[in-house]
Amino acid sequence: MGSIIWDDEHQYIGKQPWWKAASFYQVYPASFKDSNNDGWGDLPGLISKLDYLSDLGIDVVWVSPIFESPQKDMGYDVSDYQKIYEPYGSVEDVDILVKECHARGLKIILDLVVNHTSIEHEWFKESRSSKDNPKRDWYIWKPARYDENGVRYPPTNWRGYFACSTWTWDEHTQEYYLHLYAPDQPDLNWDNDECREAIYENTMRFWLDRGVDGFRIDTVNKYSKRRDFVDAPITDPASPHQPAPEMWCNGPRIHEFIHEMYEKVLGPYNAVSVGELSNTPNPSQVIPYVSAAAKELDMVFEFSMIRLGNGNGFGDKYIYEPFPLSKLKEFVYKWQSFIEGTDAWATAFCENHDNGRAVDRFGDASTPEWWLKSAKTLALWQTTLTGTLFLYQGQEIGMTNMPRSWGIEEYKDIESSNFYAEAIASGDEKRVRDTMHGLQIMARDHSRIPFQWDDSPNAGFADASAKPWMRVHDDYRDINVAKQVKDPNSILSLYKAMLRLRKQYQDIFVFGSFKLLDPEDESLFCYVKESVVPVKGRRGEKRKAVVVLNMSREDRLGPDVPTVLGCSHEDVRLMAYTRETAGGLKGGRPMLAGWESRVYVNFELE
Repeated sequence: MGSIIWDDEHQYIGKQPWWKAASFYQVYPASFKDSNNDGWGDLPGLISKLDYLSDLGIDVVWVSPIFESPQKDMGYDVSDYQKIYEPYGSVEDVDILVKECHARGLKIILDLVVNHTSIEHEWFKESRSSKDNPKRDWYIWKPARYDENGVRYPPTNWRGYFACSTWTWDEHTQEYYLHLYAPDQPDLNWDNDECREAIYENTMRFWLDRGVDGFRIDTVNKYSKRRDFVDAPITDPASPHQPAPEMWCNGPRIHEFIHEMYEKVLGPYNAVSVGELSNTPNPSQVIPYVSAAAKELDMVFEFSMIRLGNGNGFGDKYIYEPFPLSKLKEFVYKWQSFIEGTDAWATAFCENHDNGRAVDRFGDASTPEWWLKSAKTLALWQTTLTGTLFLYQGQEIGMTNMPRSWGIEEYKDIESSNFYAEAIASGDEKRVRDTMHGLQIMARDHSRIPFQWDDSPNAGFADASAKPWMRVHDDYRDINVAKQVKDPNSILSLYKAMLRLRKQYQDIFVFGSFKLLDPEDESLFCYVKESVVPVKGRRGEKRKAVVVLNMSREDRLGPDVPTVLGCSHEDVRLMAYTRETAGGLKGGRPMLAGWESRVYVNFELE
């Protein structure tokens, strides 16, 4: 963990970077708050809600893409990195946002999308204008292949992330260009030195000079492609396009590129960085990205846990695969413990803009009663994990997936549309049903519906006269900020309390070690967090917490708390719980009702 200094108020100071104990909050701006009633969230709307975020107890606002874009993939197709998509506002609005965040003691990071641009970006327009254009090599172009009958084929058989080939033919220059995502999102060629320097100058230094504190870096491990461009093995005989992440994830020059980004930009600006790291399931592959000595990234998102239920990530991604609690615990333990004995760092999260809502996937949203109880249990879980905590908008009030009664027309995301269209084109009715079922659980759309501020029409996202870009959830009258903010027993109130406790006892919850109890138990999720700090007055004892989560509807008897904490029954203290009142220990063991959870510690609470 590195050296630390411990002061009289039990706060880490000195050598630990500020971002380790910070709580980040992701804003999806199109759906957060609409200030001008055009149905699209915007920067003035976000600015108007900064006091809410500050009161929640978060430290950093992460804003998903806001740059100029044709919006084929909700801003992950950038056409100008130095302009703002007009419905969001202007560069001046970003300046105000930065100023207002800093005035409240908040920091702000932007979403950096530099694996690819939009086809509307000037760089790509120049690149495709002719084969001898100076920017031709800023993107990845390849000639066609032809069979014995002269039929044209793409350079490889690779399947992209949006259910299509990774190659699109350009009629003007008679070559294919590479795109791991949509045809509107051509990949930049990071092997080109001039291209990389333009990325650093135009997309990073420009915003850091305006006061932005860092970046969430999209698709960070896909910059270096294998240069032999060979076909992927055929794993889906029914498709001409084959999954091929090994051809572009963690490629031969990736660590060279990320280290260069650190040396030229991130380090000199002391900018915080968190990278999106997909298709990297082994800790030995992850640590080089986040080792402090490597000087690459501060932290990354690894997706094994949040992808539970998905198929193989390509053709079967939305064919839902149920999973037991033991599998969830396995992944949590793996990514909580992988940093032990290293100088690397972890993140904790269970929601983002690319997944269904956590209360539907890991909790129980089947009835209002189970929704409330399970959402509070998820709050206790997330806020007690080691590493830097990331929350997603709406998570703090238990926002749920779109109703299953909604049809496919309500799913606006390009990935949802493409996977459903592919299922329809297959002519397989079962595949269509299974795909729709998977979308109802896991689609990216669920996390993108308008934020629910109150019970007024349009949930307070916009005035009643506006038509939001996505339909407002049917449950907005029951699930909203206004209803929860003054309720001491609400999900929102629990998040506020737990975020305070997380800061107050960061030696345990942020920096503490993680020990999983009973990994095979399919109802209880229990773990011990241990600090490096001793218990006052008890030599040889370290401060510990045991987190006991009942992730089932049935009453369950928890572990022997004094034994787990290594203390007497009299020295056990109940720190946090999800019910309005918490029961005691019977023979040292707690009896938990369905979806009830508690946190016990072995020291006096302050």
